Amino acid sequence: MPIEIRRFGVGQRRPDGPPGTTGVTGQVIHSDARGMISELAFAPNGRIELHTNPNTSWFIVIEGGGWVIVGGERLRIAAGEAALWPPDVPHGAWADRGHMRAFTVEFAGVDDTAFRGILDGRLAGVLGPGGSDESGGPRRVSRGEGTFSGPDHGPPPDPAAGEPH
Repeated sequence: MPIEIRRFGVGQRRPDGPPGTTGVTGQVIHSDARGMISELAFAPNGRIELHTNPNTSWFIVIEGGGWVIVGGERLRIAAGEAALWPPDVPHGAWADRGHMRAFTVEFAGVDDTAFRGILDGRLAGVLGPGGSDESGGPRRVSRGEGTFSGPDHGPPPDPAAGEPH
């Protein structure tokens, strides 16, 4: 299968956002039944007005900064930070004095919070009897040992041929 490249950024953006949005352009990079990924560019004083969405979304700032509001709480946000926009909770964002670039990653469907215990080192009981401690709660899992294995990915990169190493 050939590598698929999607263009975004300058020259690709269009006015974007829910009703009332001003000074924001964007580009959908990917959208399917699993979710959507978009790039957004905020001009100084650009804003996404307070709105709700039925899906869990992450607002990920990659350049500049501004403000986010979630459920009435307002916080500054800057490059290298991400804000969770929970489903059906009013949220918005704006750049005040400078620009801001961000990605939104929206997940479709039901949130799998019940399974998150696996991510922070707990076995959440999804494996049956061995997944619980004596009290019936999630069992703490120690760090695994071993190595990753998988398919052979071909020869190593050749720096002499201009390949990264």
